[in-house]
Amino acid sequence: MTPVELLEPTDLLTETIPAPAGTATRTLPQLGRGAQGRNMNWVTIFFMAAFHVGAIAALFFFSWTNLFVMIGLWFLAINLGIGVCYHRLLTHRGFKTPKWVEHTLAVFATLALEGGPIFWVGTHRIHHQFSDKEGDPHTPYDGLWWSHAGWIMSGVPLHSETQLLAKYAPDLARDRFYVWLSKYHWIPLVLLGVLLLAIGGWKMVLWGVFLRVTLGLHATWLVNSASHTFGTRRFKTRDDSRNNWFVALLTGGEGWHNNHHAHPVSARHGLAWYEVDPNYYTIRLMSKLGLAWDIKVAESDWRKPGPKMEE
Repeated sequence: MTPVELLEPTDLLTETIPAPAGTATRTLPQLGRGAQGRNMNWVTIFFMAAFHVGAIAALFFFSWTNLFVMIGLWFLAINLGIGVCYHRLLTHRGFKTPKWVEHTLAVFATLALEGGPIFWVGTHRIHHQFSDKEGDPHTPYDGLWWSHAGWIMSGVPLHSETQLLAKYAPDLARDRFYVWLSKYHWIPLVLLGVLLLAIGGWKMVLWGVFLRVTLGLHATWLVNSASHTFGTRRFKTRDDSRNNWFVALLTGGEGWHNNHHAHPVSARHGLAWYEVDPNYYTIRLMSKLGLAWDIKVAESDWRKPGPKMEE
């Protein structure tokens, strides 16, 4: 079994996985601004406002220690957690890793306050199925603000709706750990806050939790908004996905979004030499350590004939 599998350009989302028995008792509500925009999720709005206030407060208590703590936790939550685990591993199955590593990375992802694995993966797979069409949870066609943050603060909250999202994340719905983590995804962040409070007081909590989480949310949301609005398009895809270097810089390579929509299963998003992709480099390092295998990558020579689009 080779460690890396080359992929040709494809529109496939991921492998077809049958849903667990007895999970289709209710229907997933229609997503998108037209169906969800009139209903405000006040619990989410409250916590988003509280974290933004805490992030602003953190700016008045700068220290190098707090900055380094924030950077380290950013790598754990945004790079290892969201980019490597939630996105490239759990959503698209771009590589394989031992189950204990997979579960550990998923816990890191919850530190970003972006929900549990079943919610995140299910929502992102829905995005790929209806990308920039009716039913897409966060297309810029519904407004730039909607695609950035409005969608998460509107409509029916789905964070704990394992049964509803099982159609799109049946592989995770079979795993008891992911079912538990999806229900109690807030616990790791609370425990982290207590730990930081004991080590460095409220100032470290403001930097390591409130400021980091707030900036991380906006960085991830930029993939939905900016990377479907601003940037270049190398491939002809069925949506308006774009390669945005600034978003890629913030998220460890997730901003090479047009590449990703053209090759969704690929664990590698930066296809050209100048498209820096730290999250993929992390996966390759895991491979060297024996912690990742069956890594699927898109053909690196994107200049060959295919669905390339010159602009």
